[in-house]
Formats: sequence, structure tokens, C-alpha cells
Amino acid sequence: MLATLVKKPFHQPGWIYEEKYDGYRILAYKEGDRVTLISRNGNDRTATYASVARAVQQLRIRTLLLDGEVVAFDSKGISRFQLLQEGKASAYAVFDCLYNSGRDLRHEPLELRRPTAESVIGKTPVLMISHRLADNGLEAFRFAKRKGYEGIVAKDLSSPYIEGRSTKWLKVKVHQEDEFVIGGLTPPKGSRRYFGALLLGAYEGRNLRYVGKVGTGFKEETLASLYQKFKPLVQSKPPFVDPPREKDVTYLKPKLVAQISFQEWTADRKLRQPVFLGLRDDKRPEEVQLPAKGTV
Repeated sequence: MLATLVKKPFHQPGWIYEEKYDGYRILAYKEGDRVTLISRNGNDRTATYASVARAVQQLRIRTLLLDGEVVAFDSKGISRFQLLQEGKASAYAVFDCLYNSGRDLRHEPLELRRPTAESVIGKTPVLMISHRLADNGLEAFRFAKRKGYEGIVAKDLSSPYIEGRSTKWLKVKVHQEDEFVIGGLTPPKGSRRYFGALLLGAYEGRNLRYVGKVGTGFKEETLASLYQKFKPLVQSKPPFVDPPREKDVTYLKPKLVAQISFQEWTADRKLRQPVFLGLRDDKRPEEVQLPAKGTV
């Protein structure tokens, strides 16, 4: 179940408001002693987050399906996607329970499913229930902004679990952060090696639109590892329908998705002050859609 982005915070009776985490969405399956962690595009992440898998394995429930986010926190307790990329210690923030002891809960209201999730995971160092904020949505957003959270997720307590995008879960961002397709790179300058900046895009229908370039947020080892991933993707023609007027660009097949933070969208739908956070392998490039005009 995926949340729909809305521009402004709101308050609605019968809804709850939770912290929006900056991590990897994961479904945790448990059957007996066997645990499997699956990303939102079906990749097996059990080995990647072995500590989370072990924590779920130790739960006393025999058959279980949890929905949540694998996250890594900074010293202030704020989830940071780049910390996950660096392999920092992770936790599993659980916000839903879809199966419990063989019982399918997907058609039950969230008002029942969330307490079930709370009772199932209890208190462990690795497993946690997602942080519920103030009952008033506007107050919850002000708190999230003050704390520096990525945003909030508002959920209708009466809603069943709906696979796919839903308006029963809504998200409001405090910080601008999103996924973009990598379509090319510029040559390095000065002392930098491998490449200078990445050319980014998002799809409008079947057309990949250029949205700007990012040249900050890279460590030396990141530059090197990314460059190796880019080599098999080099192509002569730009993947963008509106390529930028850049010299000596190396164009790439649009196969990789980057997580980018940025200050805002400009009037011509370009990113202002983007920063590279890491690669995402849990989202297909075709899913990266350009926001409609007038919504950014």
C-alpha cells in the first residue's frame, strides 16, 4: 500500500499521523523459523538486512507478514537514507500487520491492524513500531518540521490494506527528496576523478524529461563505484527527449535510479540545489514520473 503525495498538511478526524521515514520499504514474511524480507519491487533483501531478519525470526508468532521501513538513524534520531547506503546499523520500523497466525488482516481496518503490529513486535532493539505523532495533523506536521523529519504520513483508520497507490494513505513532505533516473554524466573537472555531475530525468508518459544535474553528495569511493556501474550503460544517443546543451556529455541507458534531495522545483520543472544521496534498486526507472505542471 503506497501513500499519495499531497502538497499541504491537513487535519481529518478519524486519521492518524506518523513519522515518514527515509529508508527502504520492506515486507517481512515469517513462516516458522523461515524469514524473508522483500523490497517493494520484489527483491529479496534477507541477507542485506540480516539483523532485521533475525529479529523477526525470534518473534513467537509462527506465521506473520509485517509491513514497514528499514531505516538507519543519525545521532539526533533522524532516519537518513545515505546512512543505509553506507551500511550503518539498521532498524525495522513496523507500521502494519497483514497476516497474524495465519489470519488475513488485509480487509480489516487499520484501527485493528496497527495495534496487532504493536502487540506482535513488542520491544526489541531492532524492531520498533512507527512513531505516531499528534492526533491533529497540522500539529503533527509542525512537530515533524521542527524535528527535521522527512515528512509525515496520514492514514485513514477505517481503511483496509489496499495494494498499490491509495488516497487512504497520504504523505506530506517536510524536505524535498525523490527518485530520479540517471541519463548521463559530464566529464570531471579539477581534482575530481571519474565524472563531474549526473544528468537526471523523470518520465512524462513514455518520454524521459531532463530535470537537471547533480554534482554534490559524492565521496571518492562513491564516484569510483558508480563509474563502474555506468560503463555497460553508455550509449551514443541521449535518452532524454529534451537533452541539455552540455558539452562532452556521456549518455547512459536509463536503467539506474538515484535518490536526490533538493531545495525546490523551479518554474520550468528543474531541480534547485540537488544533492546525491544514493542509488535505489527497489524502484523501476519507468515508475519515476515527473510531477504534473502546477503541482510542484
